[in-house]
Amino acid sequence: MIKSISAILSILLLAACATVPVTGRRQVSLVSNAEIIQMSADQYQQVLRENKLSTNQEQVAMVKRVGSNIKTAVEQYMASKGASAELAGFNWEFNLIQDDQTVNAWCMPGGKVAFYTAIMPICKDELGVAVVMGHEVAHAIANHGRERMSQGLIAQFGLGTLGAAMGQNPTATQNIFMQAVGMGTNIGMLKFSRSHESEADHIGLIFMAMAGYDPNEAPKFWERMTELSGGQQPPEFLSTHPSHETRIQDLNGWIPEAMQYYKK
Repeated sequence: MIKSISAILSILLLAACATVPVTGRRQVSLVSNAEIIQMSADQYQQVLRENKLSTNQEQVAMVKRVGSNIKTAVEQYMASKGASAELAGFNWEFNLIQDDQTVNAWCMPGGKVAFYTAIMPICKDELGVAVVMGHEVAHAIANHGRERMSQGLIAQFGLGTLGAAMGQNPTATQNIFMQAVGMGTNIGMLKFSRSHESEADHIGLIFMAMAGYDPNEAPKFWERMTELSGGQQPPEFLSTHPSHETRIQDLNGWIPEAMQYYKK
């Protein structure tokens, strides 16, 4: 009996699998893009309402310009793989939030991007913005939020009650969504999150190269981040991100692949 149940669950999970662009990794996918993109759009508008947008026109224009270039590269890449349908429902937005304390940027499912002004000096120029933009957009294209939400739903409700859970317990599913798109933390998923960060580094490097930005700039950005932190990072096993040193090493390893896509 237990073996039969296990076999059924395996079949269900296999049927609910998707493939990550660029890396080809298989991932669980129990939530439709339409559902998670709508939740993302609502959350994004709330963030914009609760925060002040930057009035630095030069930086705002840079973020929007780089975003547009990365968006075009993504669309070209997906079209070349016959996967344009994966971008259905994407309604891209690129905004710069005035916050000189939060060194961060993110991209929600559906192409909703936010940079914080505190990260701009570390980006330094358009190439640095492209490094961060490529990485954040890669999270959305790789459907990391959808995957994390699927994993969270399985962990909380089990496969047998997923449908009912999503309809009858919207608060729980909303909380799982917030964690899935990075608005919360979950110590039990740290390794999972680090693997996503590494995958986004890899995919983002390809996208920035396709957009005409030299991928050799990516390790330099993380060298600047290392200088900013002064080496005061938490141990990697307690961090949701790979260490700066690990990222630099991995990025250098992927640069030869990315250079095949780079056109000045």
